[in-house]
Amino acid sequence: MALAIALGQLLTGLLAGYAFAAWDFRGKQVLYLVFVATWLVPFQVTMLPNYVLLSQLGVLNTVAGVVLPSLCSALGVILLRQHMQGFPTELLEAARLDGRGSWATLWTVVVPNLRPALAALGILLFVNAWNEYFWPALVMQRSNAVLQLGVRSFMGTEGNDWGPLMATAGMACLPVLLLYLVLQRQIVSGFVRSGLK
Repeated sequence: MALAIALGQLLTGLLAGYAFAAWDFRGKQVLYLVFVATWLVPFQVTMLPNYVLLSQLGVLNTVAGVVLPSLCSALGVILLRQHMQGFPTELLEAARLDGRGSWATLWTVVVPNLRPALAALGILLFVNAWNEYFWPALVMQRSNAVLQLGVRSFMGTEGNDWGPLMATAGMACLPVLLLYLVLQRQIVSGFVRSGLK
């Protein structure tokens, strides 16, 4: 669930950030401000309409029900747009002169140069999705398919089973730690590059 949400948010953030940074179209600034304003809307406002829509679609008590409403992140769009605005326009013009379209330019020129930013943002989005408790608990009422809901099963009215609870909580930290270890070089490279202009 967390991996699907993080990848979905990275993809939508990449595509929207590229559109806002590289293309000029009418109403671009207004549309971007509206998009940023959605970041200010609290989750509690959209929770009930999302739940009703998922119920009508018949995806309650499924991982898809948890993932679908979270496939876009305003944070991802904002951060990737900022990184892409600092991208050298000469490289984009050179790719255009070489006959590459916007899609090919994005995947062959922009994305390889944004690996550190994508890695750092990917970790942030993954950790945020991994630590999500309330929305999966609401959507998957009769299931412990998400680890954070499974941890809850060690707590009961007659007492908590502390040994297995702590072991499960410790194991729940391992995927985040492994993701950081895999992407550590990209993150360090991103911090080093951010100070060089």
